[in-house]
Amino acid sequence: MRRLFCLFFLIAVQLLFADDKLDTQDLKFISFWEGTNPQMTLHQLASYCAPIFWFSPDEPELRNKKGKDIQIPAAFPFQGDSQTPVVYYQVTEILSIGTSSEESVLIPNENKDETIIDLRNIAGFNIDYNHYYKYEVGLGKHNHDTEQAQFKVYVYKEKDENGIEHYYLYFLQAIGRAHALMWYDNIYHVDENNLSHELELPFHILVEEGKHASCTDMNGDGYYTPGYDVNVRMNDAWELRDVIRTGELFSAKFEAWMAKVRKPEHRVFPPLPEDSPHRKKYEINGVYAPDNAVYELRPMPTQLAALPDELLKHDMTSYYYEGWPKVKALTQANKFYSWWEAENFIQSVGISFRANGVVGISFAFPLLIIKNVEAPLVGGWLVNRIYFQDHKLRDFGYGILYTPSASRFLDPYFVVGLEVDKFYEEGKTELSSKTDFVLESGIKVRGNVKFSPLKFLSVLTDFWGVRLGIKSKGFWAIDNITYVFEIGAGVW
Repeated sequence: MRRLFCLFFLIAVQLLFADDKLDTQDLKFISFWEGTNPQMTLHQLASYCAPIFWFSPDEPELRNKKGKDIQIPAAFPFQGDSQTPVVYYQVTEILSIGTSSEESVLIPNENKDETIIDLRNIAGFNIDYNHYYKYEVGLGKHNHDTEQAQFKVYVYKEKDENGIEHYYLYFLQAIGRAHALMWYDNIYHVDENNLSHELELPFHILVEEGKHASCTDMNGDGYYTPGYDVNVRMNDAWELRDVIRTGELFSAKFEAWMAKVRKPEHRVFPPLPEDSPHRKKYEINGVYAPDNAVYELRPMPTQLAALPDELLKHDMTSYYYEGWPKVKALTQANKFYSWWEAENFIQSVGISFRANGVVGISFAFPLLIIKNVEAPLVGGWLVNRIYFQDHKLRDFGYGILYTPSASRFLDPYFVVGLEVDKFYEEGKTELSSKTDFVLESGIKVRGNVKFSPLKFLSVLTDFWGVRLGIKSKGFWAIDNITYVFEIGAGVW
């Protein structure tokens, strides 16, 4: 996902900010900051963009505390106890304009907090906020639980009537990571065709009860609304499932009763700087967030700092970005490279063993070959599915497969297509062939093997699954009904 960052900005900036001059007044609702000084420290940058974390009233690590008494998210154990909650930031990637060098973008310092970033030569950046908990409860419970929220920010520059350059940090996208799987990401991005002025900054992140997955709350109302708080891959997003802290999954898809309503006293606020445009709305009599805990921002430490605690080191590894911040030039070559290297295409191909009276192999891949296509209105995915079967794989089938999601552990599926069956007719030495309309439907059971005893299979892909279906041939007159069994790798 990080490697998609360059591509995202090239597309988003062209679509959302296509005009040479923006209406900065109309875009105040997505502005983290505005100023005339192009230089600031990474700590300042992280403070302007930092989110509010919002917990369930029944979160186990709250220990029935609220308001100023809340002590989560916690500091990593090797850093000792903290008097306030702690959140860890890392500016993972910075997009420099054209051929701008790293030296023109960053003034490094051994203390990451004091590293200076120069906005004059920057198109945008990616920033992560990692939050840590001492343990996780429910299904797959364990000690040490690091979670993450990611933000993509656009840097806009404009001169006023006096020729003074103004700099703006505009919110583009928030990603609430959920259970370390890309397909489960809860994503909200600014829709250039339908700007939602009710978007609330600082951005609110709902923290799943006991499991601590991050979920986006676009308007900061403490309620999770599908398609509104998450507007990318809605059917695949993990969303907010507070009820699974009981150890039960209940349902493959999200249901409204799974999420509990958040209360204002369970919010933990970021350390917004004095000149933040969003600080005053949370002040009472000049005091910022007087009834809520305010967390401390620290730079994300390397996972090696966790040693000798191997379990904590392992938990931190997938959230630490080695060598941050990294500067990448915004070029057309980089655009292609970023897409080509991304996990999205690799994890969107399925390969399976197939049994259908005869045996063979099947492949599923994006409908547009290099791009997945979501079904309109209902969501879900339309993909190509081909298979070869029978003696020397001489039979061929092609169909368009629909599945409501790519990540739920149980999904129905439907395939419409054709099959070319080759066979020997009695008394003939040459193969004959027959083409039939084919309809197939059934269920797909899939699972993430990354954290299971079969984790060695995740070298190919995290998801493996089994498909059980019924296939019929013929359009008006249906005949030759058979069972279908497939087992293999990939979400499809």
